[in-house]
Amino acid sequence: MISSLIVNLVGHLRCFVAVAEELHFGRAAERLGMAQPPLSQRVQRLERELGVRLFDRSSRKVALTAPGRLLLDEARDILTRVDRIYSVAERARLGEVGTVRAGLPSDLGGPIVAALIAAFRARRPDLRLDLRETGTAEQVRALAEGALDAGIVRHPCDSRGLEFGPMLGRPLGVLVPAASELAASPEVHLADLGGRDLVVAPREEAPGAYDDLLASCRRHGYAPDAVHEARHPQFALGLVLAGTAVALVPRVDDTAGVAWRPLVGEPLAWRTSCIWRRAGDPEHLRAITDFVAVATAVLRREAGMTPLDAAPARRVVPRPSSGFLA
Repeated sequence: MISSLIVNLVGHLRCFVAVAEELHFGRAAERLGMAQPPLSQRVQRLERELGVRLFDRSSRKVALTAPGRLLLDEARDILTRVDRIYSVAERARLGEVGTVRAGLPSDLGGPIVAALIAAFRARRPDLRLDLRETGTAEQVRALAEGALDAGIVRHPCDSRGLEFGPMLGRPLGVLVPAASELAASPEVHLADLGGRDLVVAPREEAPGAYDDLLASCRRHGYAPDAVHEARHPQFALGLVLAGTAVALVPRVDDTAGVAWRPLVGEPLAWRTSCIWRRAGDPEHLRAITDFVAVATAVLRREAGMTPLDAAPARRVVPRPSSGFLA
């Protein structure tokens, strides 16, 4: 009886977190692989059980209430711990050294992920690589709790108590509508983007990198009137195609309706490195070291990242976000 209640609560919380992150019941249902009516019913049951309203719903938008915002972090923490229980059980079944659990940023790109898997299999065919699409902030938490063995993160981030590999840089350019005057130039000054909104990945995924990017934009003369957070690349692409926003991203091929142009002087770059926790027996640490070596080599070869001399900041004090969820 108690176990079934716990299972139901965990299911309700997964539905709540999905809706809270998407702010759209349809997208949340698609993400969870379920129909929208059952999703709405589970959220309503959770609201009845807790005795609070978690969402303000209207025909045009869904927004978290104050109790919903308070519950969100707690729900994420519970789900992380539940996932960790299943992960620990699986590792006990497979053997501690049999698996390397690694986090990857969502924007790493399919070809790079495929190359990483192939290279690690070639180097350590005796190991299972368990990859998880996870933002920098969540990776750091999971590493500290032992739910991950290693990861690939954006700097600056709080890496206290963790080890990190070589710092790699990847210059950012600007994605603009193909019909705009900016696309007519071979490269663009950052200050020339004035008057256009900016599209970036959600701050919660990598708070330090998000704040650092906006601060660098302001230093180089670009202070966007509005910052749109795009979790999915197609949403970011749609905002750029609309003609009122630009996106700062690594080099991509021009495609229908949009063009990528480098920035004069390369003032912006993603700073990336592998990160891991030095814990466990020597054999497991050797497996983690092998992953770090493979991942670093793949990032340099497949993503065109180059070594940087600057070491990452050890501590980040988050600043309030200036963006909003479009």
